[in-house]
Amino acid sequence: MADKKTFHLPDLGEGLPDATIVEWFVKEGDTIRLDENLVSMETAKAVVEVPSPVSGKVLKLAGAAGDIVITGAMLAEFELDPSLPQRAEGQDTGHHHGGGGHGVGSQDPAPDDRLVASDEGGAITHDGDAPEPAKAGAERSDSGTVVGAMQSSDAVRSEQAVAVGGVRAMPAVRAQARKLKVDITRVRGTGADGTVTMTDVKNAAANGSAAIGAAPAAAAATRGAAAASAGGAAPAAATRDASSRTALSASGKPMRTQPPGVTATGQPEQLKGVRRNMARVMAAAHAQVVPTTLVDDADLHAWVGKQDITARLIRAICTAARAVPALNAWFDGESLTRTMHPQVDIGIAVDTEDGLFVPALRNADVLDAGGVRSAIQRLRQQVEDRSIPASELSGYTISLSNFGMFAGRYATPVVVPPCVAIVGAGKLSQDVVAVIGGIEVHRRMPISLTFDHRAATGGEAARFLKALLDDLGLPQ
Repeated sequence: MADKKTFHLPDLGEGLPDATIVEWFVKEGDTIRLDENLVSMETAKAVVEVPSPVSGKVLKLAGAAGDIVITGAMLAEFELDPSLPQRAEGQDTGHHHGGGGHGVGSQDPAPDDRLVASDEGGAITHDGDAPEPAKAGAERSDSGTVVGAMQSSDAVRSEQAVAVGGVRAMPAVRAQARKLKVDITRVRGTGADGTVTMTDVKNAAANGSAAIGAAPAAAAATRGAAAASAGGAAPAAATRDASSRTALSASGKPMRTQPPGVTATGQPEQLKGVRRNMARVMAAAHAQVVPTTLVDDADLHAWVGKQDITARLIRAICTAARAVPALNAWFDGESLTRTMHPQVDIGIAVDTEDGLFVPALRNADVLDAGGVRSAIQRLRQQVEDRSIPASELSGYTISLSNFGMFAGRYATPVVVPPCVAIVGAGKLSQDVVAVIGGIEVHRRMPISLTFDHRAATGGEAARFLKALLDDLGLPQ
């Protein structure tokens, strides 16, 4: 009787409990050789091509594109072929899962969709212009983007492709389209309900039928109509013409409003990847931290010439950290221990369509403005390409969220343990300021400082904030 081998999903080096199937490179009944690509999986940080651990016939696959597979659960089952190359007993490639299974080969990160980095400050002118292998029933801890307990199980969860702009496609497929410079709105989907698959995108790139820049203006609308036709009748709330809705009844009298019913009008979508991890981490942070927020305005009226706002913010944080080290620290709530750091590694919040990344700007306290900008651009590019190492998404000592580049003056940013503090920079404004002898209009930046009150006192936080504001108020 031929030997059979069950391949469990390994820990892909992300410290996360699951991954999403993007595309199988084989089907049941195919023969695959050792280290040939078996499947493409999406985690919170990358799209990883997982190679086959054996040579043989594929007997069973765990699911279809879009399904979520738990780390350590069955990914594929093979019938070994002794006439083909096999990996020597005990040979490994460095990645492990809870069952002590096989390793994973090379990673080929693919970029995600449009990325907007909240660390992009722009310029202003003076004239105002590896976790240990998990065992069955044991808890796994997250060593990825942020710190927090992760839930795990042996389930495989089904997930739907997301419809954006009338196109149904998985985020990883959109990322591949961007990488290959394919206009996904012009790609004909061959998947279920007209979903655009990875193969569709690769074929379009090969034959040049959907190059970016050549799409007709009505392409998105045509695609939306096609997707609706392929998927059957769309929910009434999604297809009803707005002009047909009215606040009046047939008799011309205002209609009484009613609370929403038990039936959802939208399509539920299971969170995955970055957003899935973000949901877990935010919940853990809410349960573990005692947050308190102080707010004030930095007066930038004295700035001379062109200034890099992000570089100035980072310099000000480093100055404040030297003045009050208690906020450039980690806190362990279980052992009630505090670790104050001699260096300043700033976690820069980067917003993407799939969720939040927080890469670490290492040794920010020894970088000049040019070094800060160069490092941030590198981190942004790595996030965009989904090539950033997991080690660069953890271990920062304090965080910065420059949410004001979009909107908002003040906020209560979330402190993610073990960090003690996070600085939020709001939208710049022109404010009327009282001065001796009259009033003036000054350019000001709202600053929000949220800190874990278990680890720092209100006085320490206030002194930190004052040092930060004082540095931002310097001419240059």
